[in-house]
Parts: sequence; C-alpha cells; structure tokens
Amino acid sequence: QVQLVESGGGSVQPGGSLRLSCAASGSIGSIYAMGWFRQAPGKQRDLVAVITLSSTTRYADSVKGRFTISRDDAENMVYLQMNSLKPEDTAVYYCTGAPHYYSTSGGGMDYWGKGTLVTVSS
Repeated sequence: QVQLVESGGGSVQPGGSLRLSCAASGSIGSIYAMGWFRQAPGKQRDLVAVITLSSTTRYADSVKGRFTISRDDAENMVYLQMNSLKPEDTAVYYCTGAPHYYSTSGGGMDYWGKGTLVTVSS
C-alpha cells in the first residue's frame, strides 16, 4: 500500500503560481498513472492532470497551457506546477495513483492523498 501526502497548497492572488508536491511512502516506479484531482466546495471531484509511466500526460481543458504535471520515479514524487491561477481553480487538490489503468472519473485510482487546499482570491 502506498501512502500519498500532498504539500504546497495555500492562498495566492489571481495570476499567481503555486507548485504542489506529492510524496509517496513507497515506490511509484511501477504505478501506471499518477495524477491530481480537485474538488471545489459543493462540486464533484474532477480530474486535473494525469501522467503515465511513459510520461504521457492528460489535462482537463480548463487547465491546459497553465498547469504542468511531472513525476520523479527515483524520488517517488509527483508535482503539479500551476501558473496563471484563477479564482475558479480554488479547490482541495488530491494526489492519486492508479496501478494498472485509470478513468477520468477516478476509476482505477487506488491510492489517494488527503488533499491540500488551494485558494485563489484577491
């Protein structure tokens, strides 16, 4: 069982940047896909970005061109660089891991962190 712990959340003004980090307690070198989901107050949890072992990435349309996901399998870390932040990016961000497959609704994501809050406000 892999434990995931997020960090790097906080408050930022619109247009600002944040870098989220996800530290895994074990090796992620065999985990097919690592990703980030987010859940805003009163809304469903949505996929933000996913990266596979082959470094194939997938992004929600709302964050394309602004967010970048990366993984460091040697350090068992996953990152989400968030630029040009908007108020609508305010949410709790969750790090996830899918050992074998994933779906955009979260299927296959067996590992979840507890989340880190990102607030974008002036």
